[in-house]
Formats: sequence, C-alpha cells, structure tokens
Amino acid sequence: MLEFIYSEVENTIKKYGTRDPYELLDAIGADTIMSYAYRRDGLKGYSTIMHRRMYAVINGKLCEDEMRIVAGHEASHLIIHRDQILASASKMMKDFNIYDDSGRHEREANAFLADFLVSDKEVLDVAADTEHDFLSASFELRMPPQLFAFKVYNMIRRGHNLRNPIDLDSRFLGAKKNQWQL
Repeated sequence: MLEFIYSEVENTIKKYGTRDPYELLDAIGADTIMSYAYRRDGLKGYSTIMHRRMYAVINGKLCEDEMRIVAGHEASHLIIHRDQILASASKMMKDFNIYDDSGRHEREANAFLADFLVSDKEVLDVAADTEHDFLSASFELRMPPQLFAFKVYNMIRRGHNLRNPIDLDSRFLGAKKNQWQL
C-alpha cells in the first residue's frame, strides 16, 4: 500500500506543482472552511463531498502549524479516499482526534501527508548535516516529530538507510494539550 501512496503523492505534486496543503486543497477544487464552532481540543477537521463539491473544514482555533497539518491531512483524504467518502453514509471523514485512529484510512492519510510535505531529498540533505538529530531535523523541515516518524518510516520502506528513533504514534494531535510547536 505504501507504494501506491507514494505514487499518488508524486503524481499529485507533479500535477499541481505544490507541497503546500492550502494550495493543494485549492488546486483539487476543494472549498476550505475555517470553523470556530469547535473547541481547540475538540474536532480538528473533516472532509466531505456534497453535491459533487469537496469541502475541507478546519478548526480555526488551532495554531497555524496545526491548521497546516490538518489541511494536508484532509487533502490526503480527499485525494486517496474520495471513493470511500462518497460511499460513506455520513459522507465525511471526521477527525475528532486526527491521529488518534489507528485505522487504515488514518494511517494512509498520515503516510500521504508525510511524503507530501517533505521530499526524500530534503530529508537526506538534513540527515547529512551532522548537527541535526531526529528532533532538530523534524523542526527544520517544519514537521512535528511524530509526523516526521511517518516520513522516515516511509523512506526506510523504500530502501533508504535511515533510523527511526521513535515509534509511529498516530495520537499526537489528538492530545488535549499540544505536544509540539514549530
């Protein structure tokens, strides 16, 4: 499945010419809505398709970095899970705890997002700098460490000789208190 995800990421970047989540949402024709109806520690975002129109709703009470990650996560769902969104009874992929679900769709959206935000070359360039450890590399690349772990895992699976010092943890944005800041 990771090969499919990586191929989709590469095709998406080539087709739309961006690694910015908001630009991607715009390029795929999704309406991005900032909602202030949810608590900061509540619903992070969701994506839906209604009347042939795609929507990504993002909790506007999140910090800018979290909103960027949520925007990318919802774009990921709209690209790789479009058929499931259309077929679902509720027609939305709600992310109350965006990374708290260990289900296949959430893992796939995380894998897509990690590869979308940062290229393998960027990771290898930062890794070659001996002054960067895993945590400083993640912040240099504007990725929370837990999401950076998905990127490193994906690269290891593609044959890169890297070490992932932390386990994959899909719950980091689901926590009540923000565990990372860029």
